[in-house]
Amino acid sequence: MQDDDIVRMANQIAQFFSAYPEEDAVEGVRDHMVKFWPPSMRKDLLVVANGLVPSETTLHPLVLKAAAQLRPSGQDDS
Repeated sequence: MQDDDIVRMANQIAQFFSAYPEEDAVEGVRDHMVKFWPPSMRKDLLVVANGLVPSETTLHPLVLKAAAQLRPSGQDDS
């Protein structure tokens, strides 16, 4: 999957949860990614979030905070 696609999808999730209080929004974004994204997509997101590959689109701040709570190995609890 292309990095810009990952960013677009992650930002859509963050936009949905942006109406929630910040702590709940970050948890919602993270939980969605853990439940519905395969480990390979979460790994790709972490690569982008950590600035290891350039992306034309910036990540929503909620995505960055949620990504910081994801385990790099992609072995998150579901």
